Amino acid sequence: MTTDSGIPDDALQPLRSAFRGELIRPGESGYDGARAIWNGMIDKRPALIARCRGVADVIEAVRFARARSLPTAIRGGGHNVAGNALCEGGLVIDLSLMKAVRVDARARTARAEGGVTWGEFDRETQVFGLATTGGLITSTGIAGLTLGGGIGWLMREHGLTCDNLLSADVVTADGRVVTASATDNPDLLWGLKGGGGNFGVVTSFEYRLHPVSMVLGGMLIHPAARAGELLRFCRDFVKSAPDSLTTMLVFLTGPPAPFLPPEMHGKPLVAIGVCCSDTNSGGEKAIRALREFGPPAIDLVGPMPYAVLQSLHDPSAPAGFRSYWKSEYLADLTDDAIETIIGRASGMPSPMTQFHIHHLGGAVARVGARATAYTQRSARYAVNIVSLWPDPAEDAAQIAWTRSSWEALRPHGTGGAYVNFMGEEGDERVRAAYGAEAWARLSALKKVWDPENFFRLNQNIRPA
Repeated sequence: MTTDSGIPDDALQPLRSAFRGELIRPGESGYDGARAIWNGMIDKRPALIARCRGVADVIEAVRFARARSLPTAIRGGGHNVAGNALCEGGLVIDLSLMKAVRVDARARTARAEGGVTWGEFDRETQVFGLATTGGLITSTGIAGLTLGGGIGWLMREHGLTCDNLLSADVVTADGRVVTASATDNPDLLWGLKGGGGNFGVVTSFEYRLHPVSMVLGGMLIHPAARAGELLRFCRDFVKSAPDSLTTMLVFLTGPPAPFLPPEMHGKPLVAIGVCCSDTNSGGEKAIRALREFGPPAIDLVGPMPYAVLQSLHDPSAPAGFRSYWKSEYLADLTDDAIETIIGRASGMPSPMTQFHIHHLGGAVARVGARATAYTQRSARYAVNIVSLWPDPAEDAAQIAWTRSSWEALRPHGTGGAYVNFMGEEGDERVRAAYGAEAWARLSALKKVWDPENFFRLNQNIRPA
């Protein structure tokens, strides 16, 4: 018997007998749920979804895919906007059942399996009052965020997520499991710190943790009419901001939420997202000027558990909406860049679409450009146009607006790219994420660990 997956039962039987997790084919119960990911635009039908329960399952799945020359996608959290967690007609190695998190409070480290999300990770580490730089949406997987770099609220004080990666267990293209650390395969660890999923399936990550429990966090909300003076003020403010303070400027449409008065619902707004790990008088002093500027129409900043801040933006990124992103690094917020951003943000065609301006620097900039595969250390800002809409009939118009907004912003950018914010943008844009020197090193590393480019459904780095 053969299902519409094209994989005969007798061919699947050896894998089934060795596999502890779940194997799901088209037409079987749970298939459509298992192939659903965060971005509702992605509608791919894999021939087989292998939901692994451990490292041995991952090894069996890799060997099965290699033997049958199946295109192979790796799913961690399934939150990547490009939809690389799925493939058409191939095998998905799904880590979403691998949820173990082990915290060593004394050593301030944690080891987490590849299917863990940031909400799940924070839940375990916050028991001990510890954290590491994580994503801004709790459903984001730790795997994709870490392997692409890792922008988050704690980055200016503690570095990117990848800067806090101490070691990783990796299933390679030839079905072996290896450890990458400062002492074992250090070049591979370097490549995992920003090089994406190009070198294998990372089944567990070991992170450095930091004492973080309560933070000063939230949003300061202004009418969009004040955006120009607000962005120019923030540009000057962040130059002397302490590393304990990370901010993000957000252009948005006022949601029908209880924290906004009715007259602000549906109106264009600009907000300052705030995270300050210093909850004492120093933290209040650090954000005082932000609170006094304007003053804001709504002040939602106050002491809160770090995990609460991490979940604060979840309603703005609901699963299943259609999504298309474009992004650019900025060396600075010049007056021309500010005017371009304001002009494009004023025409956002969906009430769910947002412009994010992440303030970098601090610990991010103090890591050497050659120390990790993530090389974009000198940029002060990362701008991400996060377009979201529900209706497939709007796809062409929404995508066209997002692309044209990015094209307008590009002359003000550094030319670099952040792989975690990228869709399917082509080889040139992937190279721009690393620069020529890092690209050459990554390509050589790819030849060592994946010479046949088996792991290619990603922001791909081809073997040298």
